Amino acid sequence: MLLQINYLIRSKKDGKYLVARLPQKNGIEASYLLVFQHDYDALSYINTHSQGYSDRLTVETASPIQLKSMLERWNYDGFGIVKDPLVPRIEFVA
Repeated sequence: MLLQINYLIRSKKDGKYLVARLPQKNGIEASYLLVFQHDYDALSYINTHSQGYSDRLTVETASPIQLKSMLERWNYDGFGIVKDPLVPRIEFVA
């Protein structure tokens, strides 16, 4: 598990990661960092849903340890593991 590499989509312009924002009962949005299991899944997501912005996005790698520190640093509520980048089908983990 510690050797598993994950892939993230990041903006070249401002350095922000691609997140999913879900409304909560209290009216505040929860932010989930979108994580891809393969680099080609992340690239497929960009090509399918962000064609006009593909030159402004990049795919980065992150280990599980790095993901944990990102959750703490950026105050994300959890991960959104993208299972199918074309539909997209996302499994949220808090």
